[in-house]
Amino acid sequence: MPIIQHEVYIEAPIQVCFDLARNVSVHTVTTAKTKERAIGGVTEGLMHEGDTVTWEAVHLGLKQRLTAKIVKMDIPYSFTDVMVSGAFQSFTHVHTFRESGNGTVMEDSFTYTSPFGPIGKLADWLFLERYMRNFIFDRARELKKIAENK
Repeated sequence: MPIIQHEVYIEAPIQVCFDLARNVSVHTVTTAKTKERAIGGVTEGLMHEGDTVTWEAVHLGLKQRLTAKIVKMDIPYSFTDVMVSGAFQSFTHVHTFRESGNGTVMEDSFTYTSPFGPIGKLADWLFLERYMRNFIFDRARELKKIAENK
C-alpha cells in the first residue's frame, strides 16, 4: 500500500489555502493536465463534510470516473476524502494545513491500494506510484500559485 506524502509552504493565510483545496472549481483548474471535471455530487464551489463529488478525467490515457467523499473536516486545519468508487481498490487522502510564519504549510498524505492484487503491486512498482506522486505534487504546485496570487 503506497503512501505519498508532500508538504509545501504557501505565502497565504490558512483559511485561503484550506478553501482553495476543497473548492471543486479550483480543483478543475489545478488538474487541467488530466482534464478533470466534476460530473456528479458537488460540481462547483466549496465541499463540506459528508459531500461527494464524481470526477471524470483522463489518467494514463484512459477516461476514468472516480467518486470521493469528504468523511472528516476540521476547518481550517484538515479534511479527509476517501474513494467511494473508482479505479483503485481504495484510497484515503488527508489534507492538513498549519500556520507557519506569514503563511501556511499544506501537507498531503495519500494512501491507496491498487486493484488486481499482485498485478496491481507490479503496476505500483513500474509506474503508478510515480504517476500518483507527480499528480499530487503538480496539484499542490498549482494551488500554491493560485493562493499566492490572490
